[in-house]
Amino acid sequence: MASSSSSEGEGRRAWVPLASRPEFAGVTPLPQDDGPSPVVAIAYRDDFRETMDYFRSLYSSRELSPRSLLLTSLAISVNPANYTVWHFRRQVLEALGADWTEELGFTEGVAKRNAKNYQLWHHRRWVAEKLGPDAASRELEFTRKIFCLDAKNYHAWSHRQWVLQALGGWEDELDYCAQLLEEDVFNNSAWNQRYFVITKSPSLGGLNAMRDSEVDYAIEAIHANPENESPWRYLRGLYNDENEAWLNDSRVHSACLRVLKAKRNFKFALSTLLDLLGLGFKPNQEIKDAITSLRTSDLGEAGSDSDLANSICSILGLEDPMRANYWTWRKQQASSSS
Repeated sequence: MASSSSSEGEGRRAWVPLASRPEFAGVTPLPQDDGPSPVVAIAYRDDFRETMDYFRSLYSSRELSPRSLLLTSLAISVNPANYTVWHFRRQVLEALGADWTEELGFTEGVAKRNAKNYQLWHHRRWVAEKLGPDAASRELEFTRKIFCLDAKNYHAWSHRQWVLQALGGWEDELDYCAQLLEEDVFNNSAWNQRYFVITKSPSLGGLNAMRDSEVDYAIEAIHANPENESPWRYLRGLYNDENEAWLNDSRVHSACLRVLKAKRNFKFALSTLLDLLGLGFKPNQEIKDAITSLRTSDLGEAGSDSDLANSICSILGLEDPMRANYWTWRKQQASSSS
């Protein structure tokens, strides 16, 4: 059987025509049928055309052989998004009794050049499933390598979450999220992963058990960078649908007040207070005064809580012009509900 990793390397070396290679002797190429008069004939490269002609021949005859495996490597090297090639490769691997660890090595080679390829990640998961829990540590390390190149690679994050749930490896995941956030507290993917861990990990006890310490964690991040939307969203998510807990947690109100008093980067503090007001929050005078101090002279004075909501929307309309229409709509909603 041809080595998976060495097969992948075939695609990187200088092209050798398949017609001159002994392993493909006896294969009759099957050209692509574009019809008698194609409107716009695609100018395929010679290596691509030959590779796919040979692939069609072996695929149509369902030849599950070492040279078919080699050919899928070559076909993937010229077009890594061809799902039919990946599908056939899996059939060949099954038939040949593949070395699944070696196949992981093949996918790593492809990922170096195509880390956002859907077919690659689907194939990688299929191989990892074959290996079971023994593959967990390697898969987690593989995604770490991807994140060093692209910290927000959606495919890698999705794969990592699948690995944790299907194969295990939760033990160090919360620490890993903390490490990523120490490196870049604006990494919204790491915030999302942290929430995934505290809600899904079988060893942490769930959201209720983790909420208290995680609220402190989020608020610390907010105080350091109040302009960072991620910890604000994370903080809200910690209460899920438990609005009473969110309304009654003085740490949330205090965090908003502290940011308002600083009179800079207060956009998310105001939007948080606006959401709380919509749920029946009764702000104290200190919060009201802090909001009033942010108002421009042409906005008038705030009286009732509905006036306070209107004031917040007016301020946000000026501070967040990109979403000015949204804040106008929120003001209308606040007025209609008062």
